[in-house]
Amino acid sequence: MRSRDWAWWRPLLGLLLLAVVYLALSVVTAVAGLFGALASGAEVGTLPDIDLVEFSNPWVLLFLNASLIVAIPAVWMAWAVAHGMPRGWSSSVLARLRRRLLLPYTLRALATLGVGIGVSVLLGFTVGGEEVTGPVSSFGWLLVVVLLTTPLQSAAEEYVFRGYLSQTIAGWIRAPQVGAVVAALLTAALFALAHGPQDPLTFLDRFAFGLAASAVVWLTGGLEAAIVLHAVNNVLVFVLAGSLGEGVATDEVPAGIGLAFAVVSLASMGGYVVLVARSRRRLLPETWTAAVDLRVPQPALVPAR
Repeated sequence: MRSRDWAWWRPLLGLLLLAVVYLALSVVTAVAGLFGALASGAEVGTLPDIDLVEFSNPWVLLFLNASLIVAIPAVWMAWAVAHGMPRGWSSSVLARLRRRLLLPYTLRALATLGVGIGVSVLLGFTVGGEEVTGPVSSFGWLLVVVLLTTPLQSAAEEYVFRGYLSQTIAGWIRAPQVGAVVAALLTAALFALAHGPQDPLTFLDRFAFGLAASAVVWLTGGLEAAIVLHAVNNVLVFVLAGSLGEGVATDEVPAGIGLAFAVVSLASMGGYVVLVARSRRRLLPETWTAAVDLRVPQPALVPAR
């Protein structure tokens, strides 16, 4: 973000533009979703609750995901208009999304975070006294919505918090290492707060998730590993909640086994960060951009005659 024409006001303009464009797109998405529901024959009194607590309802989840996915073009527009830079700079140091890294990181996320989520669900059954009541109604539609839209919803959150906010915060701090740490802490806190009211352990879990996402972005020079971490987590959570029943706690720390759940979750996220770090020699993710000299070019000296 600190290109040759970087100025302190550009990120402020970008944040304002991001907020305005995202709000406008969210309104359009909400109106489209409402008219779509009415056109399908639904009555106003039977429309899904807009506070979005029933994530096992495929139509509510579709609306939620769509309202978040529109953040991606909003981020791209902020980069283009406020910074005069191609949208790809929000993805990686190569100014593009490196698709070759998505599958390897997905396998590592399944081996760590996926196992952790599975252990947490088992803890809910054995210690928390939860029962299987699923699959929920319309599980087939829920599966379609999750697989087609949840990865994009996860990517959208990463584009906002790590693809723009992190670079904005770090850009205001001259020391790169200090900027990276401050940006990671602030965006992790904002990421956790953005998920609404929650108990301290759930906040800690989401705060740690944000830190893990920032760590893998720093380790790999792009959003790919963070997007995979987010997508694997959300897809597994929604699929398990739909297949096992609404009573299974997968979205927040369950009561009664909170500490054990938090330990498992933190260990699985830490394991993913370690695997990503160890894979750098094999996968060779680019961590530097070709534009390493960001100083303002000096005019060429013309010899006096």
